[in-house]
Amino acid sequence: MPEPTADPTLDRLLRHMAWANAMIFARLAELPDTALALASPRNEWTVAMIAEHIERAAGGYAARLEGVSRPERTAPPATAAELDELAARCAAHDARIRAQASVPDGPAAFPYRGTEVRARSTILGQAIHHATEHRAQIAAALATNGIDAIDLDALDVWAYGDAEGLGA
Repeated sequence: MPEPTADPTLDRLLRHMAWANAMIFARLAELPDTALALASPRNEWTVAMIAEHIERAAGGYAARLEGVSRPERTAPPATAAELDELAARCAAHDARIRAQASVPDGPAAFPYRGTEVRARSTILGQAIHHATEHRAQIAAALATNGIDAIDLDALDVWAYGDAEGLGA
């Protein structure tokens, strides 16, 4: 696997993404298993489905960057133990994405609905934005059901800088 990117900004963004993903999975594991079945009003996606989607998409982005097939879909977690397994897989995918960021930008061909080509930088950017979007979706699903367990400000880049010991 290539070494982490030499670009310090991109590397920090990818480290933040992985940290924030790990933090949200850890926070979800502290909640009752019933919280995984919650959804926002008029949205059929449960917290568990969104969490599984974050993990699966991370695996898909890593696979696209590596030029291999995407991982198989798994069932959404129903327990904290299953959530821990999901978090471990997501962390491994996030590490693969970070490693691929050291490859120079250019086309990335990947097998998905035929062969598609996208710029590597587009896939990297999408991986970061996608995870952020769905972490917010999980927080909203919980909050609309009366569980204020996810403080998105505690997952932002400033909080990450503090956790990393580098400050903002």
